[in-house]
Amino acid sequence: MKVVVAVPARLESSRFPGKVLADIAGKPMLQHVLERCGSASTPDAVVLCTDSDELRLRAEDWGFDVLMTSPDCKSGSERIASVVDQLVSLGGGVLDDTLVINVQGDQPFIDPMVVDRMAEEFFARSPKSEVMTPVYRMAPERIHDPDVVKTLLSQDGRALYFSRSAIPHVRGVPLEQWYFHAPYWGHVGIYGYHARVLSGWSGLPDSPLENIEMLEQLRLIEAGIKIDTFHVENESLSVDTEAHLDIARRLASEPCGDSLAGEQGRNDIVDA
Repeated sequence: MKVVVAVPARLESSRFPGKVLADIAGKPMLQHVLERCGSASTPDAVVLCTDSDELRLRAEDWGFDVLMTSPDCKSGSERIASVVDQLVSLGGGVLDDTLVINVQGDQPFIDPMVVDRMAEEFFARSPKSEVMTPVYRMAPERIHDPDVVKTLLSQDGRALYFSRSAIPHVRGVPLEQWYFHAPYWGHVGIYGYHARVLSGWSGLPDSPLENIEMLEQLRLIEAGIKIDTFHVENESLSVDTEAHLDIARRLASEPCGDSLAGEQGRNDIVDA
């Protein structure tokens, strides 16, 4: 089975325009992401998916393949899905035998080992997963933060729902005590897609839940597509605001800047 890492990115981010070119330790954020994905051992290709000629030129100069997409794509997954046939071709595979890993362009500290772990977990599952994503056990102070996306898991590790609210709700218990009554899982904004799922993205029905929560993975759940999970130790910082960029710059300046345990970041899957 072939593995392709697709990094969706654009300059006109609604929350933080131009963020993917923000300087972190002397390099644009997007370059950090692409290079970290490129240092993983399992991908057959690392590809930038963008509607920006400026980003295309930059990525090509850094030595990465680029696929141009429509500026009308509403999410990172839609952007990737729009060029899935070309992604599969760059990886040297076919639709039924390719894993496409979606890594956002605003995760400058993405761990290459998590990319490799995604592939390992995907290949090991039987029956094969349709979609897979990492989750982590949340700290008590994080479970009521609406900037962190939470995942409700079934006993077999399937994602039942994603929300910015704490799930499950613990009735009749003060908020600060919820942590003692249920495990709370945070969502890391990385996805492994069987390429066949992406090829059918445009045919998925409109999702009221996606529109309410502004979380595109809910489109998959409402369409009946199973999302499997695997556990990782820590969240991965996503840079969505100037404050997050300040954190990223501080972390990059520290001797152990790769470690983000306990640091604040958003982990929903949105178009970079």
